[in-house]
Amino acid sequence: MLVLYNTSVATLAAAGGIGLIPEGAIVIDGSAIAWVGAYRDLPEIYAGVEHQSLDGRLVTPALVDCHTHLVFAGSRAREFEMRLEGSSYEEIAERGGGIIATVSATRAASEESLLQLALMRIDALIAEGVGAVEIKSGYGLDSETELRILRVARKISAVRPVRVRTSFLGAHAVPTSMNADEYLDKVCLPTLQGAYREGLVDAVDGFCETIAFTTNQMERVFCSAAALGLPVKLHAEQLSNSGGTVLAAKHNALSADHLEYATDEDVKTLAQSDSVAILLPGAYYTLKQTQRPPVEAFRKHKVPMAVATDWNPGSSPLGSLLLAMNMASTLFGLTPEETLAGTTRNAAKALGYFDCGQIRPGARADLAVWDLEHPAELSYRIGQNALYARMFEGKYDNHDEP
Repeated sequence: MLVLYNTSVATLAAAGGIGLIPEGAIVIDGSAIAWVGAYRDLPEIYAGVEHQSLDGRLVTPALVDCHTHLVFAGSRAREFEMRLEGSSYEEIAERGGGIIATVSATRAASEESLLQLALMRIDALIAEGVGAVEIKSGYGLDSETELRILRVARKISAVRPVRVRTSFLGAHAVPTSMNADEYLDKVCLPTLQGAYREGLVDAVDGFCETIAFTTNQMERVFCSAAALGLPVKLHAEQLSNSGGTVLAAKHNALSADHLEYATDEDVKTLAQSDSVAILLPGAYYTLKQTQRPPVEAFRKHKVPMAVATDWNPGSSPLGSLLLAMNMASTLFGLTPEETLAGTTRNAAKALGYFDCGQIRPGARADLAVWDLEHPAELSYRIGQNALYARMFEGKYDNHDEP
């Protein structure tokens, strides 16, 4: 058992706000939090427990990156150049670039090479205080590669101190050799069944967009997920208003993601579900979009907002959740409190986690200790990593105290 004291604690335990406790203390019992509060109120039963001063540093829950595609091979730097030369995301996709380009490279990569590439990316997130991450498939578009991606994602938590949620994103794009419905029938839905039988999938995702799948096609995917008892989530309203938000709400999706073209009515419908709106400023920035997600509508209708990297090789080659926090504030107008809630409490909810993302009795002792005085500095700083130490299941990384 351990008492952390002489610290400011951002608990994120309340429905709103960050629950900041100046001169706070946290009692760690094994892998869980036993008590949190002002140090002056520390119960007598903990008086004789080992104490560790954090010298005034800030403690938050370990961060959660709730939308990534980080198991992939290859680079799309040339597409970056093409966008700078004026080509749109849709034009690049139509010319054989985009998702299909990454599919080719990923199909050619071995499971071991995909794992090594993914571990380098995971290590970068862990170094920023991340304790949980979601990883999607979607760069295979055939059964063999989709399953390989999910197997790699499953292996990560066995070799790194991080929790991983896997999302089957077979409905990510349509291979050039098939039409969308044929692909769903022959590849996507049978592969979902296979992934489920292997225990490789925690949720089912899709890309509902004019260059991907329609709402009717995604309805088929979601119904298949429901038959397996799997929750769903959806890339919706990123490039146009295609009805994805309403579909996500209808199926009580864990999250609806991107949402730049969601209307007030869409958000009102989403509010009637228990879904989280995941905002992805890296894609907005990379694609040089100008239509911002309807943040005021999310606030008005009380839809919880999360923030994630969307780490992928094409539309968001963003490997920093801290930078995503700054971008969400600068580009979308989120407050620092909203970005911190969006990378802890709300991000955990978007993955179906209810035992992390908060500092409260009974929660996991997954914590980030920062060389900062106030939580707002996490969103304020650009390209600066103030992480002092990370705790995962009650243990500091490398089993050493900071």
